Amino acid sequence: MPRESREAWKVYKNVFDEFTIRQLFKLMTQGVIEGLESPVKIGKEANVFTATRKDGSKAIVKIYRLHTCNFNKMYDYIKQDPRFANLKKKRREVIFAWVQREHRNLVKARAAGVRVPSVLASLHNIIVLEFIGDDTVSMQAKDDMPDDITKFYKETVAAMRKLHKAGIVHGDLSEFNILNYRGSPVFIDFSQSTMQDSPNYSELLERDVKNICRFFRKCGVKAQDDVVLNRILK
Repeated sequence: MPRESREAWKVYKNVFDEFTIRQLFKLMTQGVIEGLESPVKIGKEANVFTATRKDGSKAIVKIYRLHTCNFNKMYDYIKQDPRFANLKKKRREVIFAWVQREHRNLVKARAAGVRVPSVLASLHNIIVLEFIGDDTVSMQAKDDMPDDITKFYKETVAAMRKLHKAGIVHGDLSEFNILNYRGSPVFIDFSQSTMQDSPNYSELLERDVKNICRFFRKCGVKAQDDVVLNRILK
C-alpha cells in the first residue's frame, strides 16, 4: 500500500466504519477520487467532503452514515416511490437504495435540462458528485444572495417547471438546497425526489413551491404560491 494510502487509512479509521473505509478505497482504486480533502458538511445522516481527482480537479463525496442514519424515516419516504416498491425494511438496504435513488434522480434532472451536479460514481452508501464552484465550493443561496435576485428567482421556477415536465419533484427544495454558482441556481440533494406517479407527489410539489416563495419574498421578490404553482403546472 502506498504511503499516501497508509496515511489516509489512519485518518479515515478515526472517522468512518470499516465498511465505509473499504468503499472509499475501492473508489480510489478505480480512479474515481484520489482521496478526501476537507469537510463541507458534517451531519447526523451524511458527511460531505471535497475530494481530489487524478486530473487535478475536485469532486464532492457524500457519505451516508450507516449507524446513525434515520433509516426508518428514509424508508417512510422511499416506500412511496414506485421504483422501490419491493424494498425491504432493512437498515443497509434502505440506505443503499437511498443513495441509488439520489443517483437516479440527479441523472433524470440533468437530462431534463436542470442544472445539478453530475454523478461521477456511487457505491453503496457513497455518492461522488461534480464539484460546483471555482476555487471553493459554491455557497447555498441562503448564505450567498445573487446580485440579480429576480433573474435567480425566474431561473429557479423555470428549473422546477422542467423537473415537473420530466415527471419528477425535488421534494425538499429550499434556499438550503440551491447553490448560487455565478449568479445562477444549481439544485442539490435529490434523495427525497420522487416520481409523478408517487402518491405524495402533489404534496411535495406544493411544499417546494411554498418554501421557494417564502424565501424569495424575504429577498424582496413578489413570489405568490398560487402563481408559481400554476406556472410550473402549465
